[in-house]
Amino acid sequence: MLKDKILNKESGIILYGLTPPKTNADKEKLKAIANKQMERIKNTGIDGLILYDIQDESSRTDVPRPFPYMPTLAPDYYSEHFLKDLKIPRIIYKSIGKYSPEEFTNWIKDNDSNINYTVFVGAPSKDQALNLSLGQAYKLHKEINSNMLLGGVTIPERHYKKGDEHLRLFSKTDNGCSFFVSQCVYSVNHSKNLLSDYYYASLKEGREMAPIIFTLTPCGSVKTLQFMEWLGIEIPSWLNNDLKHSTDILSKSIDVCKNIAEELIAYSLEKNIPIGFNIESVAIRKDEIEASIELLKYVKGLF
Repeated sequence: MLKDKILNKESGIILYGLTPPKTNADKEKLKAIANKQMERIKNTGIDGLILYDIQDESSRTDVPRPFPYMPTLAPDYYSEHFLKDLKIPRIIYKSIGKYSPEEFTNWIKDNDSNINYTVFVGAPSKDQALNLSLGQAYKLHKEINSNMLLGGVTIPERHYKKGDEHLRLFSKTDNGCSFFVSQCVYSVNHSKNLLSDYYYASLKEGREMAPIIFTLTPCGSVKTLQFMEWLGIEIPSWLNNDLKHSTDILSKSIDVCKNIAEELIAYSLEKNIPIGFNIESVAIRKDEIEASIELLKYVKGLF
């Protein structure tokens, strides 16, 4: 079903995003975490589950990281060994910069039959040393003629700064990407600007638009808010103030995410732009996790 929706360029794709557990957790704890996650999402009716490949992004900025970086399990390993009983398609993120071309070629070949969807992620900054570029990874995927359906990352904030994100979408489509997942969105205007430029460029060039899956993330604390900003997520000043001074920041952020979803759906429906949403749960606090499920159900009901 997910593959059909992507290839048919349908709107309404709903995903849920998770970060695998930390590598220092013992096997029993990993099983317990996985069981809770599977129980929580198995009946939500989502089209797919995103599993992130976390990188140390400290090279991207000189600002200290609000939370210490701790390595997490590889998403493909976590999916295969701990989430086998979850009958939901998995989209495996893959940070490609740490692999040599030979290593990455082997990874694609070794996983071609058990990973159906993947998103390649480049380096967090241009200053980070790379063994393999994103362009090389796309080329290897195409040369191997992999069965993995390939997705790409899109960043509305980058479009605001450089004005060419819609052209990157076309370029990545030419390199094999069939869908796109955005960085977390808190600036609806940046996202609408990207959609507008993508739409009018597609009309001018006579090209079809691939589905764009916008990521929404509940924020339950000022520290989480600071971490989002550290990651490069732009939060408008007025909204930043409202969240920081709210008596219930989590509830306020959920309302904001709902409003963003409604506005993006209304805009895209008018122009028949295929969009969907990825509801992200990267927190360990129970209330934030429950809020992400609440948001997921609400957004799913909008389509």
